[in-house]
Amino acid sequence: MLFPALAVLLSYLVGSIPWGLVLVRIFKGEDLRKHGSGNIGATNAIRAAGKPIGLAVFLLDFAKGTLVMWGFVPFAAPEQGPLGWLAVSCGAATVLGHCFPVWLGFKGGKGVATGCGALVGFDWKISAVGGLVFFTTLFTTRFVSVASIVMGLSFVPAAWFVTQRVEPTVGAALLALLILVRHRSNMARMLAGTEPKAFTKRAGESEQGHG
Repeated sequence: MLFPALAVLLSYLVGSIPWGLVLVRIFKGEDLRKHGSGNIGATNAIRAAGKPIGLAVFLLDFAKGTLVMWGFVPFAAPEQGPLGWLAVSCGAATVLGHCFPVWLGFKGGKGVATGCGALVGFDWKISAVGGLVFFTTLFTTRFVSVASIVMGLSFVPAAWFVTQRVEPTVGAALLALLILVRHRSNMARMLAGTEPKAFTKRAGESEQGHG
């Protein structure tokens, strides 16, 4: 029982590394939480420090999920049964670490990039489907929040059809639920008509993107 518990704990700690906060601090000398939405994810990092740094934040947050699946649970993702459920547990712990990092008073990102990375550990095609859905929705609606939510929902059928397994499908469902919960404020602004759109710069507006 020691190895599974240690693997889950280490997964949480890896997930809790706030790359957005770290990179913006290093390259801009500023606190990302004091910019825009205050979120530590890639979208707010783009706003605060530019696209190159924002892209680096996205890739590092994505890598947290993938490396945990391939590192702490080697070859577990393709396996069914206990190892498959251990992979789900480690992936979930990584995403929760990103969303609720102990170092930042449990106030972190929204888990989208890290969750996508974790799903790659089961099968890259799940995240590929989600990415296609994300960009299609983004360019159709111009809302990052809507694209993130729709992508999260698409993970569930994608995980089942790609793998035909219960474990990654349950993991995808949990991720979709977390994405919905983490975007409650965005949905409230959507209903109020105040949610800002992507590709549009307006003075005084901030968008809480994924991360």
